[in-house]
Amino acid sequence: MTNKLSDRLTQYADIAAELGVDAVALVPGPNFARAVIHPFMSHERPFLLVVPAKDPPAALVPNLELRSWDLVGFDGPVFDWRDQDGYDAAFAALLNHLQIGSLAVEGQVMRVFVHHAMLRAQPDLRIVDAEREISGLRMIKTAADIDALSAAITISERALARTLDNVRLGQTEKEIEQALIQNLFAEGAEDQSFAPIVAAGDGSARPHAKARANYAVKAGDALLLDFGARKHGFAADVTRTVFLDHATDEGQAVYDTVLRANLKGFEVTRAGVTAHQIDDAVTGVLEASPYADRIRTKTGHGLGRDVHEAPYIMRGNHQVLPAGTVYTNEPGLYEIDNFGVRIEDDVLITDDGCTSLTHFPKELTVLKC
Repeated sequence: MTNKLSDRLTQYADIAAELGVDAVALVPGPNFARAVIHPFMSHERPFLLVVPAKDPPAALVPNLELRSWDLVGFDGPVFDWRDQDGYDAAFAALLNHLQIGSLAVEGQVMRVFVHHAMLRAQPDLRIVDAEREISGLRMIKTAADIDALSAAITISERALARTLDNVRLGQTEKEIEQALIQNLFAEGAEDQSFAPIVAAGDGSARPHAKARANYAVKAGDALLLDFGARKHGFAADVTRTVFLDHATDEGQAVYDTVLRANLKGFEVTRAGVTAHQIDDAVTGVLEASPYADRIRTKTGHGLGRDVHEAPYIMRGNHQVLPAGTVYTNEPGLYEIDNFGVRIEDDVLITDDGCTSLTHFPKELTVLKC
């Protein structure tokens, strides 16, 4: 990706031209951060960057953000507004300046009140969803992107090692979660990728469990930790499942099945494969096991500035994956009221195969705690 703002914005102008619309609009979020490099918050104040297919870009900026916006190096017209006056006049001025009839937006990021503000300013404006095309620019990672992801993953893995070293029977899930968060920041995280999942025993059978303050871990429990550090704007996403004191025969068998599925993902991944093919191979291992009724999730998702982004690794998604794509390989098996196992790695697709950006051990681990 180029270091020049004008060159980066040209990519969005090209999307507008390809879609046959007059312009593309970005709002604060991962695509916005990719375009202008500097992060801006998404809050109650509308903030908009519009890139026409042919004419120079323009921006609508809250007045209190103007000095921060100066750091971006944007040389197009800026329409600012103050809280005391409201933003409708700024939208009217922006759209009057642009003279556009159609606009492509990020369907998963654009908020309804911003959409409505644009239509109040120009009722005949045609707004189309171009989430796939706009976010698609983030799918192929640059060398700098990979470096940032690798830094976030390294921090995450060091924090995980510190956390597991101090797990003791009788601790609550919440206490383990708090230790994990502290360790993430102690190791250099700028933020968390998301609220961690720390779940033991029957809690581990819920793929998106919340840590419980009233559940003390006990011998024989599966302990699942799904979490990540954020560094330089990029998010890690790592899951490991360990057993406390001992693993039952069932626990060992389920773990071995999930591990084989995870390894199958690496075996089939290479540039040119489809998301469908990866999920089909990985899920096929789980389906061929005695635990097929415990399948509850797809294989994974893209990873970068967002924790969940394109591509989505699932059957039916025949999107071809190019070199430079990063996705999560995270098969799991979950039996409600019993336990669950998930193993998650962050995978970089290369021309001749793939590379794991995660390096934390995956063999079955029993903590003597």
